[in-house]
Amino acid sequence: MNQNLKKMISYYKPYRAVFAADMLFATLSAAVALTIPLVVRYVTSTLIYQQPQMMLRKLFLIGIGLFVLLALDCYSRFFIGNYGHVMGAKMEYDMRAELFGHLQKLSFSFYDDAKVGQLMSRITTDLFDISELMHHGPENIILSVIKIAGALIILVNISPMLAVAAFAILPFMLLYAFVLNKKMRLAFKQNRVKIADINAQIEDNLSGIRVVKSFANEAIENRKFKQGNDGFLAAKKNSYFYMGSYQAGLGAFTTLIQVSVILTGTVLIAKGSVDVSDLVTFMLYISVFTDPVRTLIDFTEQFQNGYTGFERFQEILAIHPDIEDKKDAVELKDVKGDITFENVSFQYEENTEKVLNHISLNVPAGAYMALVGSSGAGKSTLCSLIPRFYDVTGGAVKIDGKDVRDLTLKSLRDHIGIVQQDVYLFVGTVFDNIRYGKPDATREEVIEAAKNANAHEFIMSLPNGYETDIGQRGIKLSGGQKQRLSIARVFLKNPPILIFDEATSALDNESEKVVQDSLEKLAKNRTTFVIAHRLSTIKNAEKIIVLSEDGIEESGTHEELMDRKGTYEKLYNMQFHK
Repeated sequence: MNQNLKKMISYYKPYRAVFAADMLFATLSAAVALTIPLVVRYVTSTLIYQQPQMMLRKLFLIGIGLFVLLALDCYSRFFIGNYGHVMGAKMEYDMRAELFGHLQKLSFSFYDDAKVGQLMSRITTDLFDISELMHHGPENIILSVIKIAGALIILVNISPMLAVAAFAILPFMLLYAFVLNKKMRLAFKQNRVKIADINAQIEDNLSGIRVVKSFANEAIENRKFKQGNDGFLAAKKNSYFYMGSYQAGLGAFTTLIQVSVILTGTVLIAKGSVDVSDLVTFMLYISVFTDPVRTLIDFTEQFQNGYTGFERFQEILAIHPDIEDKKDAVELKDVKGDITFENVSFQYEENTEKVLNHISLNVPAGAYMALVGSSGAGKSTLCSLIPRFYDVTGGAVKIDGKDVRDLTLKSLRDHIGIVQQDVYLFVGTVFDNIRYGKPDATREEVIEAAKNANAHEFIMSLPNGYETDIGQRGIKLSGGQKQRLSIARVFLKNPPILIFDEATSALDNESEKVVQDSLEKLAKNRTTFVIAHRLSTIKNAEKIIVLSEDGIEESGTHEELMDRKGTYEKLYNMQFHK
């Protein structure tokens, strides 16, 4: 906890001046609250007994002083409510930027297990609660401490006996608060976990809403959501039970303090130990004393939400990227495209079976290499090792004789273009999505890339051409159109190394032919890896590698492998001679 608090405090550093001013005005506001009851005591105990003329003169001066105090209090509250909130928003901005930047550094292995909805919850809801805590927390603490300490000092001076009657109950109140506070913190942390689960479920459902509707499974999805929603409600009920107990208990203690003061004060007035004006002033200060207690009670839920949110925020930041640049990493330049797999082995997690086992392969620059095999043989995994989406667990992958682990990630991936079966297009226009391959490209370069990808014609038939909004994930486009946009994106990038991961397997015959022509055009004079499902698309490959669970089973041209009558021949005949 101490470590988290130190980290939380560090976010105040860029805003020291605003924070200091915020605390100053919080102090002034508390001082005003402490001063006004003293003025009331002076008026009721002294001023009303003076001569009318003198009383009116002093009352006028007191009125001016009270007006100044109220004006000061008004501006203090404005500063806290305006600039204090802006400071909190800026810290939220900083934390969100830090978290988003960190998420960009994490490798595929992290996202293999992570749920997008849960990550979204940490970036949005959690960070908002944290910023509210970091803004209001110090203000509430300083206001409460000053009011409670100031009221205590003044109350002791007015009547030590009344002060004892009031504060004798305080230790029991604090003990009660400590016990309940600990239980509440655990309960509110569980709330965070449950709401993140719901966000993940909603994100999953909405992303697959067309599948849901096609199977008419809305009722099933509602039941799944109800289960998660019920879990969240149960967690909320548990946390609110403790919060209700906390609030009720402290409220009862606060009332008990007031009752104790009234009863003790009545006895002391009867004995002549205190005046009625002292008891009135005392009750005003009891209010000044109990108000910050109530503020702390109301602040409790915010603290629990904010601090548990910060713990979850730190959990993400504590995850170290398993793939990152070495300290002495060098940039990849003047790429020819020679790729070598030297005794490569790979497994996704420890204590799991190896996906690849002692794979050795040489791919010369400009070669057109095809990978085939049964599902799970490791075709996509092998290609994912080239741009270091994953790191080998044994052996080495080299480009132009350089181990990819010795190269900077950016320079490595800048020289590799990937076209996948499942094309991801971002929200925005056709132009924006093609330009993603080269963010500083001119319009002419984007159009030329589209023409090379056989995409220009269909783009111009869209309502707004290149400025047509394609919807979420390109939902307004066909599979073939989306694929051609992804190819245009790679054309624009113009990398020396290409990876085609079953890029045409989901297309109809007509679209496949158009896309295949684009792919072959793109592959010219580039080192190309093709992961093929449809073997008809790789008949012209310079070399075909047949992968199995045991490694490389066969290799050769299409004709050589067919003549060998091995695994490849069986796979080919399964597709074309059913």
